[in-house]
Parts: sequence; C-alpha cells; structure tokens
Amino acid sequence: MSDKPPSVYEIECIDLQGRPMPLKLYAGRPLIVVNTASLCGFSGHFKGLEDIWRRHRENGLLMLGVPSNDFGHQEPGNSVAVAAVCLDKFGVTFPLLQKTRVKGRDTHPLFRFLTAEGGYFSRPRWNFYKYLVGRDGHLKNWFSSLTNPGGEKFQDAVSELMKS
Repeated sequence: MSDKPPSVYEIECIDLQGRPMPLKLYAGRPLIVVNTASLCGFSGHFKGLEDIWRRHRENGLLMLGVPSNDFGHQEPGNSVAVAAVCLDKFGVTFPLLQKTRVKGRDTHPLFRFLTAEGGYFSRPRWNFYKYLVGRDGHLKNWFSSLTNPGGEKFQDAVSELMKS
C-alpha cells in the first residue's frame, strides 16, 4: 500500500514566513511548483516564472517557489535572506515556501508526491525543475532546469494547464 496522498492538495507546506500553508486551500487551481536557488546560474528563470505568475494568477494559477540548498549549496541563507534576494534582486512576488529538501532521505512530501507521479526521471537533479499540476491535483507535466520558462515549449504547456 502506498503512502502517497490522493492529490497534491492533501500536502501540508510551510511558507517562507514560517506559517502553515495547507495546499487544500488551493484545491481546484492549477499549480506550478519550482525548486529554486537564488545563487544558481539558472536564477534568470525567476523572470519568466514571475511573468507567468503575473499573467495567469487572476485566472487561478498558483505558483510556488521552493528554495532549496540541495544542489551546489546555492541557497545558503535563512528565510529573511531568501526573501530579500528573491524580491530585491529578482522581483519575485509569487509565494515561496520555507527552504526545503527536494532530494534524499528527508525529501519534503511535496517533492515525493511529484516525483512519484512523474517517475524516476522527474526527480530534480538541479535547481529550477518545474512541475505543472492540474486542477485535479495530479502532475500533468514537468521540465528540467534546461527548459526556460519564457520559451515556447514551457509557455505552451502552461497554456494547456490553464485550459484543463
């Protein structure tokens, strides 16, 4: 028997300010989850992600940035430092979770769920893996760090997500 929840919306998270953020409050909304690191060479992806957030949030999209120090120690700061860098340097306004483990034995349940649904190759192998979750709470698509959120491939996938 699997301990995987029936949908992503059954998972409990903690926001960057340390407050509970039960995803069930967002049930029925499309969701994009991205593991982030502000010192990563892919941090330019913040701009494309923010653009998507601003364009689709009024239509129900929830974007979640999940800071992680798991790859290259590229998110070494505490929550205050993460928030400052993401807002001041990158202009991020979409919600951020507390710094979280996205790989290994202590992987957060959110990433255990996403990779269980996406399979072995969907496990994040670096920062800025992107997971698109449908209104039904199940993974629809995922993209590695190499996929730019401003690119046509990702933009098309987001458009499909918003239609579903």
